[in-house]
Amino acid sequence: MTFKTNSDSADRSRDKPSEDVQNDDSQHGNGDLVVVANRLPVHRSCPESPWETSPGGLVSALMPILREHHGVWIGWAGSLEAASDPFSHEGLFNVPVPISPDEVENYYEGFSNSSLWPLYHDACQPPHYHRHWWNPYVKVNRRFAERTAECAAPNARVLVQDYHLQLVPGMLRELRPDLRIGFFLHIPFPPVELFAQLPWRQQILEGLLGADVVGFQTRAGAQNFIRLVNRYTSHRGVGQAIMVGQRHVQAREFPISIDFDRFEQLAQDPAIIDRAEEIRAEVGEHRTILLGVDRLDYTKGIDLRLRAVDELLKSDRHTVNDLALVQVSVPSRESVDEYVEVRSRIEELVGQINGAHGEVGQMPVHYLRRNLPIEELVANYLAADVMLVTPFRDGMNLVAKEYIACRLHDTGVLVLSEFTGAARELDRAVLVNPHDIDGMASAIERAITMTKTEQARRIRSMRQKIRRRTVFDWANDFLGAVDAASSFSMTAGGGTRDTS
Repeated sequence: MTFKTNSDSADRSRDKPSEDVQNDDSQHGNGDLVVVANRLPVHRSCPESPWETSPGGLVSALMPILREHHGVWIGWAGSLEAASDPFSHEGLFNVPVPISPDEVENYYEGFSNSSLWPLYHDACQPPHYHRHWWNPYVKVNRRFAERTAECAAPNARVLVQDYHLQLVPGMLRELRPDLRIGFFLHIPFPPVELFAQLPWRQQILEGLLGADVVGFQTRAGAQNFIRLVNRYTSHRGVGQAIMVGQRHVQAREFPISIDFDRFEQLAQDPAIIDRAEEIRAEVGEHRTILLGVDRLDYTKGIDLRLRAVDELLKSDRHTVNDLALVQVSVPSRESVDEYVEVRSRIEELVGQINGAHGEVGQMPVHYLRRNLPIEELVANYLAADVMLVTPFRDGMNLVAKEYIACRLHDTGVLVLSEFTGAARELDRAVLVNPHDIDGMASAIERAITMTKTEQARRIRSMRQKIRRRTVFDWANDFLGAVDAASSFSMTAGGGTRDTS
């Protein structure tokens, strides 16, 4: 079974009308392939608005195969949609899971994003552990598992996504042992020394072991998981396999990627090319344009990146007349105190740098705090001479891959944190330690002065790697591993499968 690797299926899906109708097969427990994620793949601004497909690589990769195989997507529709009924949209059956305002505060903003998120990102912000967050996390995970058990067909494949739902595989295994379950973690998985802090470490590990395959962005993440299982559970893992009773659980890396063809096609769009030229004219034709595109998150290292640019401007090598940074910061979790604080810190730094180095009509930092449409994003990729991707820790980072996919003429330089999953594939980028401001400034200087010949050699190498392995290959590999692992478990006598 393979996923579509061109834009035909996506184009056809956009032509299908949206319809809020019941899907009889899925409604009666006949979903052959079920995706379980914190959010549905659709959104709308208010309950009266039509549903729209959400952007993102995961959605674009899984939608074609879900439509083809009576797929079901289970997730939260957003705070405005707590009472939504199941509905079809563009050929996919969506099953909303209600989450109350209190659960949003405790399950989502609390345990998921104030305990797990900072812990899994190397504790770059101190994690907080509160017992009154844990119980809602368990309760919401059980609600997702029960809804999945109702919607999945016999022997269906279930793909559970990300850190919000780490208990779902174990709960679902108890409810429906016939199911073939994969879990994929989109963020880093921490080493033993950090994960050991978590008061509920054993419960999380046991929850993940309900899956047939536990997928990670990197091999290091999978190895961390196996070490933790060996230390904190009664199960034993060797290599990539863990014995859980009679079942073999696979722990493997599946580095996610992008829809390469889509970004390449957008980069050839005449309207987007014209917009890129407008951006260059607006910023300054003769200035080197640095670009940062990040969620407004403390893990992204935006403040230290700004300080590195400030160091360059303080030196005798550059002035506001020849250098500019365009920093796009997408608002995120704005009700969480840590995110309010990081936004204030970044915006204060932008003001300080512009005040110290700017001139009338010309600023060194162009700061945009909003989400850009994909066409505008690609135009910025085309306009930028140097892409700065410098998070303190990132599971993968797809912005780096998007930039490379758009560089059709083999120009431009990627400055990339060595602590991203992408650094393993994009090893021809200029790799940096994002905690080292002087080192980052030197890396940016190297990128600015790099010859066109060296730029072309590096970009070509990275484009070939991304072209060879797209988000569709990731989906094929992950789903194929779930099929293979569950078949092996059945042969070994584990589980209870209906094979009639």
